[in-house]
Amino acid sequence: MIQTWPFDQSYSTVAEPVISARQLNHYFGSGELRKQALFNINLDIYAGEIIIMTGPSGSGKTTLLTLMGGLRSAQEGSLKILGQELHDASKQQLTQLRRNIGYIFQAHNLLTFLTAKQNVRMSLELHEKMFDRDVDGMSVAMLEAVGLQQRVDYYADSLSGGQKQRVAIARALVSQPKIVLADEPTAALDKKSGRDAVEIMQKLAKEQSCTILLVTHDNRILDIADRIVYMEDGRLAANPEVVLQK
Repeated sequence: MIQTWPFDQSYSTVAEPVISARQLNHYFGSGELRKQALFNINLDIYAGEIIIMTGPSGSGKTTLLTLMGGLRSAQEGSLKILGQELHDASKQQLTQLRRNIGYIFQAHNLLTFLTAKQNVRMSLELHEKMFDRDVDGMSVAMLEAVGLQQRVDYYADSLSGGQKQRVAIARALVSQPKIVLADEPTAALDKKSGRDAVEIMQKLAKEQSCTILLVTHDNRILDIADRIVYMEDGRLAANPEVVLQK
């Protein structure tokens, strides 16, 4: 059994959080159809932490993840990512922020007409600072780090589900982002492939000192977390317990 920390308790009394939410609310729709999805979210996440967010389907986990990833601006309350306030942030500000974040999704989102190396390289090509770097060499090195040295030039369609997820991890981490956000990264994988994927993510993130926020229903991987936060009905629980299924 893991005892998770209260969501408003600081993990560090010295460092500034890389993610900080205060009284964060979010709504969908308008007028009579307006529905509140997030209620008074308060959460601090620090550099180098691996945080797992769990809870029932429809509890608001993915909505919160998309806000933290700069995929939409915050509506009410405060949300600071890497010191940038996202309340009413402009599209330009959100675009700039996203360059510091790596994303891993359940569906991989690989381009099937590109090779593994080309999919990873695309992430580097979004960054001006990489224009004079050996992006091919960096892409191959990251694929080697996730155990795909024999699949560098394979097209995505010819890879297994676990291999595709490894490419997605390589793509998310190759530019050395400060934050990695993962939404159900093991949902489509078997037990071994899912475990391998998150352990690779954990190892590479620790080496790069980046923060991971991982949304999952998969109780088999909860033990990789530094902290677990539990969400239900758009709210973070103050002091939940999560039982590990060994």
